[in-house]
Amino acid sequence: MALTDADVQKQIKHMMGFIVQEASEKVEEIDAKAEEEFNIEKGRLVQTQRVKIMGYFEKKEKQIEQHKKVQMSNLLNQARLKVLKARDDMITDLLNEARQRLAEIAKDPASYSTLLEGLVLQGFYQLLEHKVTIRCRQQDVEMVQAAVDKVSPIYKEAVKKNIVVKIDLERFLPSGICGGVEVYNDNGKIKVSNTLENRLELMAQQMMPEIKVDLFGANLNRKFTD
Repeated sequence: MALTDADVQKQIKHMMGFIVQEASEKVEEIDAKAEEEFNIEKGRLVQTQRVKIMGYFEKKEKQIEQHKKVQMSNLLNQARLKVLKARDDMITDLLNEARQRLAEIAKDPASYSTLLEGLVLQGFYQLLEHKVTIRCRQQDVEMVQAAVDKVSPIYKEAVKKNIVVKIDLERFLPSGICGGVEVYNDNGKIKVSNTLENRLELMAQQMMPEIKVDLFGANLNRKFTD
């Protein structure tokens, strides 16, 4: 049975409708897949950029924190140095005042004579030599000679040995020092420095821990004391 034109047109229309429907569904499928891939790629890019941004700010935060620590350390060091300098200046002023007081002692003949006797006798004991030479300030020669005359018998009695003492009248100690003596052995290679400045320096070294405690208080960070 032959198809009529109407039947043919109906078949063609049906086929075209099927093709269009299938094409529409394919387009929708492609659009959906493209949308899904787009969203996936967009999410990946967003996450990547988010990680980069978070890493950047984390790095910056660490840099700022490190910078703060360095600045704080520098400020603490500067403050510590200022404190140490202030303490050193105070100790220097204290020693300068002590030197001035020593110079006043030398102006009192009675006190200075007694002091010279002790310094000379100590020099004898430290050297334990048969012959010694003493140097002093030119203005102290007579007082030093008197001290030698007074303490030589004491030394001889204590060590059971004689001692020959010479005062150097060619090379004197500087007149600007506070006073005291230097005692040498016979060949001049061994010296006992008993000037007032030297005695002050030795005493300051020995007593510096106590002086610092008196001036600044005990250092609680130190486990041991000198």
